[in-house]
Amino acid sequence: MKYLICSDIHGSAYYCRLLAARFREEGAEKLLLLGDLLYHGARNPLPREYSTLGCAEILNSMKEHIVCVKGNCDSEVDPLVLDFPLEADLLLMPLAERTLFFTHGHKTPALLKKGDVLVCGHFHVPAFEERENYTYVNCGSVSIPKEGSPHSYLVLEDRTLCWKDVVTGKVFKQERI
Repeated sequence: MKYLICSDIHGSAYYCRLLAARFREEGAEKLLLLGDLLYHGARNPLPREYSTLGCAEILNSMKEHIVCVKGNCDSEVDPLVLDFPLEADLLLMPLAERTLFFTHGHKTPALLKKGDVLVCGHFHVPAFEERENYTYVNCGSVSIPKEGSPHSYLVLEDRTLCWKDVVTGKVFKQERI
């Protein structure tokens, strides 16, 4: 199965449209949203074409493909405009002998053990790091990237992670898990 994984759209209708186009181009079967969908947050600038309702409309048009977790900027009222659940803090996926933990990233799951993979957003910087007890993967941010990183998303297919630029669709990093 091919997954498109992203985080931190922060209400940008502009980047959400680009993301929807990339999802179609990729031919992914599932869109894993790792939180911070509609609101920009207190520490972030307003993203390009900030429209929480516009962003919700785009995401709702893809609802049959979406699985998501809640981020620190997602609010209790967001489900009133979303046609898919936004309640889980954590999703687990077995992958060969490993377990992938999908979460927003503002809380690290205590369940991680040697060989596990933590996939998150929150910090807005793409990453792949082997840590003492697990592999840390960050998909970056769709709309508000930090530290000079591109507007990004992640594709998972056949145990390969590809970080791509949401504007161009080009791969800028690839790793095998």
